[in-house]
Amino acid sequence: MAKYFPRITGASAVPAPLQPGDYELSLTFEGRLRTLLVHVPPQARAESPLPLVLNFHGAGSNATQQRQYTAMNASADRHGYLVVYPNGTGILPGQRRFLTFNAGGCCPPASNKDVDDVGFTEAILTIMGGKTPIDVERIYATGMSNGGMMAHRLAAESSRIAAVASVAGQLNLTCFHPPKPVSVLEFHSIDDPRALYDARGLTWAKEARMRRLPPVEWGIDRWVAHNQCSPTPAISDPITGPPGSLDDGQTLTKLRYGPGRDGTEVVLYRFSGVGHVWPGAATFMPRWLGRSTTLVDANEVMWAFFAAHPLSSG
Repeated sequence: MAKYFPRITGASAVPAPLQPGDYELSLTFEGRLRTLLVHVPPQARAESPLPLVLNFHGAGSNATQQRQYTAMNASADRHGYLVVYPNGTGILPGQRRFLTFNAGGCCPPASNKDVDDVGFTEAILTIMGGKTPIDVERIYATGMSNGGMMAHRLAAESSRIAAVASVAGQLNLTCFHPPKPVSVLEFHSIDDPRALYDARGLTWAKEARMRRLPPVEWGIDRWVAHNQCSPTPAISDPITGPPGSLDDGQTLTKLRYGPGRDGTEVVLYRFSGVGHVWPGAATFMPRWLGRSTTLVDANEVMWAFFAAHPLSSG
């Protein structure tokens, strides 16, 4: 039996404050009916503002699938933060599946239609802030693939985002002028078969077809320069998956740049032997997306990163 979530239409219909639980919210933005899912943790109290994490799905997915795949509600309940799962847009009005966000260079149809997903997110934050107490110094963004690219775009174009953590989605903007320093965390595998790390070793034909995304480290370098971090990272010893385990043959190396302006930092979790996946999540379409990994739990790592980085004063 499908679980029921209260459906809320428009800002005026949202009960204030939201009680712990799960909600579906809709609003009209730029003439489109847009939807999102909201999770309010048990720690919610009328007088106590909570951090908020925006969690964007990948291309061809939707908010419901992202909530299920990332299992972030459990982390929110442990640590006491709100989670918002926005839905992207599709080819047809009101489409509920196969959705994308306009993250700059990716992904159609949202990018082709020049959908203002930054403005949509700002509208979400305004409505949420009026209906449940939010710590405005601790608004964060994450996402998978196209959703991770959307998190990068928010950090580059919104002054309300304190830090971002992208999973398998690199910075994909030609115009890059962030209004303030922003701490950035990225999880990415050099063997990612979808959001290619840098396309080295590809045949010409495959490269011509898939080289539309910029290299991961190109984006990392742009954030490092913007935050005025040292261009030379501190590099951890690699973590290696134990032989015979699900992580056998996988490695993880952490590259940390910083501190930079206002204590910001840029961190890259660079995997090998891992696919286009959310670290710590269950296996999902391995023949298409590649191997999953349990070398780290992305939800726990990113929350520790977020908790250490409130909004920069600029």
